[in-house]
Amino acid sequence: MRRAITTITPARGRNVELLLTALAIGVVILAYINVSVAESGTVPTDLLGHTGILAAIALTVHLVLRWRASFADPIILPIVTLLNGIGPVMIHRLDLAAGRDFGSGPALRQLIWTGLGVAIAPRPCSSLRDHRVLRRFTYTAGLAALVFIALPLSPLGHSVYGAKIWIKLGAFTFQPAEIAKILLAVFFAGYLVQTRDMLAPAGHKVPGITFPRARDTGPLVIAWLAAAFVLVLENDFGTTLLIFGLFVAMLYVATERISWVVPGLGLAAGRALVVYQFASHVQTRVLCWTDTFSDRGMQQCGQLATGIMGMAAGGISGTALGRGRPWLTPLPESDFIFTSLAEELGLIGIFAIIMLYALLVERGLRSAIGLRDGFGKLLATGLTFVPAIRVFVVIGGVTRVIPLTGLTLPFIAYGGSSLLTNWTLVAILLRISDHARRPEPEFDPASMDAPTRVVKTR
Repeated sequence: MRRAITTITPARGRNVELLLTALAIGVVILAYINVSVAESGTVPTDLLGHTGILAAIALTVHLVLRWRASFADPIILPIVTLLNGIGPVMIHRLDLAAGRDFGSGPALRQLIWTGLGVAIAPRPCSSLRDHRVLRRFTYTAGLAALVFIALPLSPLGHSVYGAKIWIKLGAFTFQPAEIAKILLAVFFAGYLVQTRDMLAPAGHKVPGITFPRARDTGPLVIAWLAAAFVLVLENDFGTTLLIFGLFVAMLYVATERISWVVPGLGLAAGRALVVYQFASHVQTRVLCWTDTFSDRGMQQCGQLATGIMGMAAGGISGTALGRGRPWLTPLPESDFIFTSLAEELGLIGIFAIIMLYALLVERGLRSAIGLRDGFGKLLATGLTFVPAIRVFVVIGGVTRVIPLTGLTLPFIAYGGSSLLTNWTLVAILLRISDHARRPEPEFDPASMDAPTRVVKTR
């Protein structure tokens, strides 16, 4: 007797996504009203202009997902919308403190950069029908990443605060290393999935540790060392740390061998020691980390000390939006926007933001687990680790867990290069999650009626 097979189609989740996105926009609207009421006692007249842009941006991505990636993860877009909305709210609050209105301050420019990022982001969702196509460009992506990283050393390079990590074309500036992070994730994923079988065998053995063979890791190590060398010349130690973390994390995920992590850590420690001996910039960062509140530290690290005191003033519940003094810390809208938020939202509010990042990382790793191809698993893992490592480095720097690096908080901090790259990264993750959640082709029971010949082999 033949039994009927019931096929269960998983829910796409687009209506849930729309509801959560509307909720995220509602939170941003309330925060924006709160800032205006605290500053002037009135509801802002440009409320529609501020929140309408964000709502249009989120709705555009949602409609693209309904059209081209209907099984994409429904939680990622609401999280990114809320994080991206919090940034302009705090930047606008700093604008008001400086006497700037919404139309002339960086808050509007932040929203414009968000719009440009969203204009680019749907391309991976609509054009990239299958993420496995990226595997064909493994070495091309690696070479392009090195070119982008080295671009600031060309005549187009532009130095800001001692770090030559920008290129300038007229009034337009851009940080090309941001794009290199995505390209390196593609390169690492493509190379590791090709050589995973060769990486698994044991190499040279030392008591307690089995080291990998040099010929298997040659391209990876060369790519990482070349990128690190160029970034040191540019004084971009934050990106160096991020790329190193991405390199080690993806290597461990691909091989599941802790012995691969040990040489990487030793290599990074040796390079850091050499750089520390010759780079006064790094010595200052270490001084700020170890002796922030000493006499010498206060002279050279006043920014970090002021940020820490601002977070302490916020306490558990914060001073409330518009009631603190975050502008006392230099660069409160970019490098130190975390301390600005911590002062006015308090420990509770900042923990909520950290949980949003944690949930974003969880959804990315969930998509990686759900994929059936090795390249997609590694690519999704690498793309997820990029914001994860970045959040750790930024928060760790301003809270003195690690030395300051100069990176900015994803989606929240002011910066067009970061927004463009992060929205592109999210778009690729959404496309990958669509493949991970999309059901397998339906199984036809009639195909079982045909006789099957079993061939026995020894």
